Amino acid sequence: MAEPLLEVVALNKRFGGVVASDDLSLDVAPGELHAVIGPNGAGKTTLVSQLAGEVRPDSGSIRFAGRDITRLPVHRRTMLGLAQSFQITTLLLDFSVIDNVALAVQAWAGHSFRFWSNARLDPALRQPALAALARVGLQDRAHVITSRLSHGEHRQLEIAMALAGRPRLLLLDEPMAGLGPEESARMVELLRELKREFSILLIEHDMDAVFALADRITVLVYGRVIDSGEPERIRANVEVQRAYLGVPRGAAHG
Repeated sequence: MAEPLLEVVALNKRFGGVVASDDLSLDVAPGELHAVIGPNGAGKTTLVSQLAGEVRPDSGSIRFAGRDITRLPVHRRTMLGLAQSFQITTLLLDFSVIDNVALAVQAWAGHSFRFWSNARLDPALRQPALAALARVGLQDRAHVITSRLSHGEHRQLEIAMALAGRPRLLLLDEPMAGLGPEESARMVELLRELKREFSILLIEHDMDAVFALADRITVLVYGRVIDSGEPERIRANVEVQRAYLGVPRGAAHG
């Protein structure tokens, strides 16, 4: 069996009396879309923050592509091919769409945000930026000011910025958040296309999207893994149904 691309072993993280990660272990195989679900407060975003290097675990280890990255800073992890898309968008709204992605290309390449270096005219930045926009279906919106995009287009742009670094693993935190039915359907199709090329760890509340996309699902409750496996197994797990999927006790076997 192939070595996991991402391997998380026995992560523990507490904020005062709040347990955010409780002996949490999971892995992502090469080419896999692995979804992490759980109710609010389950520790999903804290998990992503630890994987990205924004929060350091109290104990446990994180390995990526065979390397221990537990104590590496954010920028070192991104250089290794770990790319994050955020639950709350972090876009430069007064810049054009392509400017946002060109600056992301520049940042992924290890340079500072040198605004005076006119990223929009540099072909070394512009060409990969256009390619990333094409991947998410925004190539025709490249020169639009970002503030004029719809909420769903903001989500697409944020994924394009993550793709700008040619990542090996995408960490996607709630990409469906706030989307209407049509935008959600477009996002599902986009993620279905991306999973053909990238390994993805997906944090998501939209259960229709999760079960449509995931190869494996890990369920968190109070920072603890209560089950992990293929979607059919998760859907049939009575403890998962009661803890998260909202199935009443008497209907668990219905």
